[in-house]
Amino acid sequence: MSILSENIRYLRGKLNMSQQKVADDLSITRGRYGKYEDGATEPPLDILLKISKYYKVSIDLLLTVNVSKYSINEIMELPDNRIVLPIRVDNDGNDQIEIIPQKTSMGYLNGYSDPEYIESLDTISLPFLKGGKFRAFPAEGDSMPPYKDGTYIVGKYVENLSDLKTDRTYVFITTNDGISYKRFQFHEADGIWVKADNSFYEPYKIPLAEIKEIWEFACSINTKELTNTSKDKNSEILEMFLELKNEIRLLKKLH
Repeated sequence: MSILSENIRYLRGKLNMSQQKVADDLSITRGRYGKYEDGATEPPLDILLKISKYYKVSIDLLLTVNVSKYSINEIMELPDNRIVLPIRVDNDGNDQIEIIPQKTSMGYLNGYSDPEYIESLDTISLPFLKGGKFRAFPAEGDSMPPYKDGTYIVGKYVENLSDLKTDRTYVFITTNDGISYKRFQFHEADGIWVKADNSFYEPYKIPLAEIKEIWEFACSINTKELTNTSKDKNSEILEMFLELKNEIRLLKKLH
């Protein structure tokens, strides 16, 4: 049996209807519909469209995802008919947030559209994050202080480019860079401009054709303890300023 045949058999069962009833509603014979459920034949496009509308499930879902594993109401369909994001919950009803592994983060670019890959990822639950689909991505490098290696950025899925907000930070999934965490600047006709918080790096343009997913910053998780040796430039400047201020105070007392 194909995923399609399993799905329509499952959906009909959920509605507690007979093959004859569904076939009548689709204006085809019961025998013909039965062959679709058995996987003996595949429906032509016009019938597939009717089935999709009948069960109120997109063709993309019917053909690629085992819908029996999820509540239809908990599946987020993405633009361009590309992929679905199942919103899974734990036993307490909290959203399960998939964690992209640090060492194999580039594998996400190959697996982000594969439901089986997503299901294989470890998950966590953060009860204070509600209303959307969240995923945790590893931060790497020094472009976005204070986030360094060992930090995870939890992002909320962005459905439309028009939802991007200037100077807000996002995780961008692109064919060129893989996973990158940057601050959005502005749109252009064929791309968007982003920048790093580390001024050493120049702003750059991401072509729209390279963007696969965008996740808005929701929170961060540090997996390494911060130490006094991990001060950023701003804290060092502040410390130098305070030392200079103390020296000036001492000089005034001496005179």
